[in-house]
Amino acid sequence: MSTVRRRTAVSAVAALALAAGLTACGSSGSSSSTAAAPSAGSASGGAKVSGAVTVFAAASLKETFTALGKKFEAANPGTEVTFNFGGSSALAQSIVSGAPADVFAAASPATMKTVTDAKAAAGAPKVFVRNTLEIAVPKGNPKHVAGLKDLTGIKVALCAKEVPCGAAALKALQAAGVNVTPVTQEQDVKGALTKVELGEVDASLVYRTDVKADAAKIDGVDFPEAAKAVNDYPIAALAKAPNAAAAAAFVAYIESAEAQQALTAAGFQAP
Repeated sequence: MSTVRRRTAVSAVAALALAAGLTACGSSGSSSSTAAAPSAGSASGGAKVSGAVTVFAAASLKETFTALGKKFEAANPGTEVTFNFGGSSALAQSIVSGAPADVFAAASPATMKTVTDAKAAAGAPKVFVRNTLEIAVPKGNPKHVAGLKDLTGIKVALCAKEVPCGAAALKALQAAGVNVTPVTQEQDVKGALTKVELGEVDASLVYRTDVKADAAKIDGVDFPEAAKAVNDYPIAALAKAPNAAAAAAFVAYIESAEAQQALTAAGFQAP
């Protein structure tokens, strides 16, 4: 009886060992087939996209988005990203009026709302970065501007109040209790910055990112009231996007770690 039991036990152990071996082989084959890397043809790791992608973006995004657009094209062979940079309010109106575009990246929720209210966005916009203001002055700061109060009595350029940088500037000035009469009101932040570069004004209120991008030509002056006028930047694929798949992929790429790192390096803040 004991011999039979021993043989039965040995047989059972052998069977278990054989089953374990087969299971291990099966697991190995399964892991090798499911460990395939995401498609290198898509920046977001999804399905491959191709074709033209038209992005309407706030002027303050020009430098970073231009560079990111090239990286998106490299990651998605067969795509071509075209940008239309300008004042967010004007871009929003163009989209609502039927201008062909795939993606809209605005410098404020208010300008994005123009698009969402017209049901021109495909889904809810997402805030991808934030931006704060800084005083731009000529190299060397000849007027010795140290804060907002020093903008009175000198030539100042502001963005128009309808433009996000203009609305933010007014909010900051109100927070400081300072009244400034600008000699010019520009339709986008690059226009206000150019006035300083050309020496046509003594100072301008622009975004910190614009000062950093133009550091070779101008200096920047921080001021505490900037914390009360921070702009959120939302992005959305558009409902009538000619290339909906590529639009979604571009938005996903802008939200990726790679793009976020580039935007942070340019001076933008994480949302």
